[in-house]
Amino acid sequence: MYQYYMDNTVGSLTQLQKSVIIGSLLGDGYLRIMPGRRDAFLEMNHSIEAKKYVDWKFNILKNLCISPPKTRRGNGKRIAYRFFTKQHPELSKMHQQFYCKGKKIIPFNLKLDPIILGIWWMDDGSMCSKSDFYLNTQQFGIKDQKILLKKIKNLGLEAKLNKDKEYYRIRFLSSSIPQLRIILKDILIPSMYYKLGYNPVET
Repeated sequence: MYQYYMDNTVGSLTQLQKSVIIGSLLGDGYLRIMPGRRDAFLEMNHSIEAKKYVDWKFNILKNLCISPPKTRRGNGKRIAYRFFTKQHPELSKMHQQFYCKGKKIIPFNLKLDPIILGIWWMDDGSMCSKSDFYLNTQQFGIKDQKILLKKIKNLGLEAKLNKDKEYYRIRFLSSSIPQLRIILKDILIPSMYYKLGYNPVET
């Protein structure tokens, strides 16, 4: 699955790198442009419990980075594990597409592929029961989430918006869960198999 994406380049990034970045932007990744600087950089920031996942992302993007992931203690008991890329023109292009007035948005021309969906799921996917599979998209407005529903449908999957307190998230229809699991099983890394209900030692 990954070899095709590793061997193809888009601009100065491989297709795999681009898919990992876009999937992260749909999830927990952030692009920033510092005042007075021209190009954007990417921040990957997860909990220390996701160390294997962060290290995996870093290994894909390490030629864009200066230093490896580091821990950082935040407020309270949370310990973050994060890394930053260097500033890069390709990231600036993505910043223009995914941000408006400093807030994340979903571009109309987003092309969702299985790798992007897999990264997005590892970032923000959750399985509450055998019939309840969610993408926690509460950071996006209703308009953007409706765009995401259309992109998901292009992969042959049906989903709808589900109200979670005062916000909405994406819930996959039970009829699409078998296909969702087929798409994701070969993409998720072992430490993330639990998000599909698999034991990490299962094949």
